[in-house]
Amino acid sequence: MHPRFCPQPAGEEKQESAEDHAQRLGWTEEDLSRWRKGDARKVPLARQLRGETTMTLAWIAGRLQMGTASRVAFWLRKGV
Repeated sequence: MHPRFCPQPAGEEKQESAEDHAQRLGWTEEDLSRWRKGDARKVPLARQLRGETTMTLAWIAGRLQMGTASRVAFWLRKGV
């Protein structure tokens, strides 16, 4: 069968897979709540999530407790 005709996982399945991957990065909810929104430890996590998953900036902002998607984008550009 030609590759372009191979069935692809549904978007929802891809999202779940990316979220599972994101959860395995090694941080805890307690850590995230203690650290400031732009903490230098959160920015590399956000960068890794952005580079290795399909999670949106809004999801990353919420999950890492970093404020808004635009602030995450700022911190990623700034390279804290």
